[in-house]
Amino acid sequence: MLLILSDLPMLTKDFHYDLPDELIASHPPERRESSRMMVVDREAGTISHHAFMDFPSFLEEGDLCVLNDTRVVRSRFFSDDGKVEIVRTLAADPLHWKAMVRPGKRMKPGRSVVIGGITGTVTEICSDGERLITWDAPIDDGIHGQLALPHYMERDPDAADDERYQTVFAREPGAIAAPTAGLHFTPEVLAKIRHEFLTLHVGVGTFRPVKAEVVADHKMHAEHYHVSEGTAAAIAGATRTIAIGTTVARVLEHCARSAPEPEHTIMPGGGSTDIFITPGSPILATGALLTNFHLPCSTLLMLVSAMAGRELVLEAYEKAVEARYRFYSYGDCMLLI
Repeated sequence: MLLILSDLPMLTKDFHYDLPDELIASHPPERRESSRMMVVDREAGTISHHAFMDFPSFLEEGDLCVLNDTRVVRSRFFSDDGKVEIVRTLAADPLHWKAMVRPGKRMKPGRSVVIGGITGTVTEICSDGERLITWDAPIDDGIHGQLALPHYMERDPDAADDERYQTVFAREPGAIAAPTAGLHFTPEVLAKIRHEFLTLHVGVGTFRPVKAEVVADHKMHAEHYHVSEGTAAAIAGATRTIAIGTTVARVLEHCARSAPEPEHTIMPGGGSTDIFITPGSPILATGALLTNFHLPCSTLLMLVSAMAGRELVLEAYEKAVEARYRFYSYGDCMLLI
């Protein structure tokens, strides 16, 4: 019997690649703009190697770069006895948090934890395993909080991260993780390109692997976003919109899908999105994408594969490994044109 491969479900393992540990960038480069940049021409199917400083030379008249101006907040906390780690994912107000906790067995409903002498009590375990915690006073993030660096860095944040794990244009507090494609930019590079900003607060999904065997079974996390009137107008007037990072691409595609056909005009406003972009998903508003290199089998790698095709993307990743690119948040970048 002939099997039609296109009718088979996409499997998470189809997005695996092998990465030597030494290529994981656990610290930022000496200068933001010194990163390397792989360029993938989707139409030609070609892969070439450049420096990030070449980025403006790939722009054309009428292009608009859209960047995410979210600011990373200190969201990682440890109990005073050092036995419980808490990563705050949402704060309805200073006294009411939703959070990931470790170890979970210590944080059942009714159990308490103390941070800086302030007591928090678990009131509920959510369906996603996170806890709702009520505190008896606000906790000072600046004193007791840390940046929640990705686990693969295998280190605690240091003083350099306070600056380098933020983009130079970060201004809207609320993210747990940085929009890493923006970390390469300096004010000097921004001055050379036509650009606007939107906001998407990068959330807990950054820390969650895809556990489903079949891609379609994965439940995507929701993140809050906002698009200003000025940014929406600039996008409407651009001949090509270049997303600086997958977070921007998610907002653009969410807004385009929500807009009336056939124009799919992006309107100003805000809300939350749990859009899951995989190969076969329509790409309606993202004309090109600058992005870092992502973890194997991750939703971000699937999004990039939706832009350029899984085979071409995995070929590019194989060449990046061969060429000793730096991977992940503090690593090098890829431009899909």
